[in-house]
Amino acid sequence: MTLRTRLQIPHLAISLSALMTLSLLYGCGGDDEGQPAGPLVTVGDHTISDQDFEAYLRFKHAASRDQAQVDRTLEEFVGREQLALAIEEHGELDTALIQTELHEFKKQMLISRYFEQFLRANVTDTAIENFYNTHAADYEDHKVHVAHILVRVNRRMSDEERQAARTKIQEAYSQLEAGADFAELARSHSEDRVTSNRGGDLGFVREGSIAPQFSEAAFGLETVDAYTRPFETPFGWHIVKLLEAAQTVRRPLSAVQGEIRTRLRTEAKQAEVERLRALVEVSTREGGFAAASLAGHAAPGAGATPAAPTPAAPGSGGRDDAADHN
Repeated sequence: MTLRTRLQIPHLAISLSALMTLSLLYGCGGDDEGQPAGPLVTVGDHTISDQDFEAYLRFKHAASRDQAQVDRTLEEFVGREQLALAIEEHGELDTALIQTELHEFKKQMLISRYFEQFLRANVTDTAIENFYNTHAADYEDHKVHVAHILVRVNRRMSDEERQAARTKIQEAYSQLEAGADFAELARSHSEDRVTSNRGGDLGFVREGSIAPQFSEAAFGLETVDAYTRPFETPFGWHIVKLLEAAQTVRRPLSAVQGEIRTRLRTEAKQAEVERLRALVEVSTREGGFAAASLAGHAAPGAGATPAAPTPAAPGSGGRDDAADHN
């Protein structure tokens, strides 16, 4: 089939007589403003304008000055239109279901494209930076540099084993009190294989990221080289030594930019959803929809053909952006 062929199927005709060549799209003849007169293509009783086809080209990302490519795209476009109209007129399909699917797809497209544009305009790099500067405390970490000696305990231990662990940590503490070197005791007594070889050094630990008992003990030390009495956590018995005083460190914008963007987009979208919904009144019939009225309809999986999934909107990544387009 070529663009200059008159296409016919039973009860359906497509006339392309108005299209002498596709260069009419770009203004060879036509009205005074250089635009072609009349529809670009007539498919049955349906007309396709230049604007319709240009929109299709944008949708397919097929805009091109290559005439041959544009001709092929138009031929495909017309062929699909022809086939759809023929099936709609002569096929045996549940047209009500198809119309519902189309309507749902339209809603998805509207919501997806609207919020894509809305969030791009409202959640900018400037907005993210302003939020970061006005919520500095949210991105500050309280850290302290400590070392520890650990003697492990666990729930499977007998009472005797637990007592042995407590005795071992107490012996280490007694040696510290007698002047022994903390790093040497960590190498000889600590059961933390990761830190024992470096004298028990844990590096900087962030408040809230460790067991509450450990955090309280570590951040309770005020003098460098001070150490705690033995205390127990779910990991075992510890003695903690302060290597560097606690300090507050603010995470850089680059480290939290993604987190802030997600937060702002979520909040902005929720507010806009509420604003938009408030613009449209809703009235539901008393009693709502009676589920019993579905008794005569076969559900998918019970003999009926399941409806095809709603196609994802272009640019939506295949997600239901009506629910969450972030």
